[in-house]
Amino acid sequence: MEYRFLGNSGLKVSVLSFGGWVTQGSQVGDDVAHECMRVAYDAGVNFFDTAEGYAAGESERVMGRAIKKFGWDRKSLVISTKIYFGGRGLNDNALSRKHIIEGTKASLERLGLEYVDLIFAHRPDDLTPMEEVVRAFNWVIEKGWAFYWGTSEWSAEQITDAHRIAEKLGLIGPLMEQPQYNMLHRERFEAEYEPLYRKHRMGTTIWSPLASGVLTGKYLEGIPEGSRFSIDNPILQRIRGQYETEEGKAKMEKVRKLKTVADELGCSLAQLAIAWTIKNPNVSTVILGASRPSQLEDTLKSLEVVPKLTPEVLAKIEEILANKPKLPISRF
Repeated sequence: MEYRFLGNSGLKVSVLSFGGWVTQGSQVGDDVAHECMRVAYDAGVNFFDTAEGYAAGESERVMGRAIKKFGWDRKSLVISTKIYFGGRGLNDNALSRKHIIEGTKASLERLGLEYVDLIFAHRPDDLTPMEEVVRAFNWVIEKGWAFYWGTSEWSAEQITDAHRIAEKLGLIGPLMEQPQYNMLHRERFEAEYEPLYRKHRMGTTIWSPLASGVLTGKYLEGIPEGSRFSIDNPILQRIRGQYETEEGKAKMEKVRKLKTVADELGCSLAQLAIAWTIKNPNVSTVILGASRPSQLEDTLKSLEVVPKLTPEVLAKIEEILANKPKLPISRF
């Protein structure tokens, strides 16, 4: 396993990590979820990611039960959760000071932990003053409930605003961002965030490196039963719909061509896609998901593919993708 510093910090995280978005607490039972976590841990994964909104908090409970079951040394783990989608109550969502504090306490209770290493603002909140958000996450850190705070799917402008306010108040700004990043989704990560990597050395914990399974190639001939796109989940169904448009079909054709590159390298398409994200030095860790241990064992082998991504291979991939973002003129 390779380990990288998480942004401008002394914290090291495994370049491949494991998350419980779709599967834990909903798609698979405890036995499978725990076995996947064990496979990840045995492979050297030290970072495990969840959120209060995953399966209405059940993902956190599943992860907490696994940590207790295996008797893992808490100091050997980097655990994260995310706050925003807390429930149906009037103040159970978004990023008010009330919800950040109450939501964090509830997450820790579900996880059965005294603290998480990382805590994320799961989405931006345009209705809550940024100063309130920054102060609340700093209060959580001061209480020892988390060591670092970050953002997920925030714009570069919003992240910059959080840093500006934190610097003005002498507080801690966001250390890391958790964005979607993969071969088919590059603009924000590579272009919009580029100034943040230079100015703030922002860390990243990327999700969906396989574009919700599209980059495994399993959807080239339709929607297999039991796959993510067959799940009755509004987010996944919206993503599925994007690939049923003409633009989506063009992306599928790119996937078909990428499969030939993977075949030439002697690896799976999924391994190629994950290795491609690892090659980006601004990626701190790639969050993997799995519905069965064998699936995870396959994607963990992506590290073996990274050395095969020579400049010539990368150029061939770029020719197929034809979507490299243009870097903006820096405004920072």
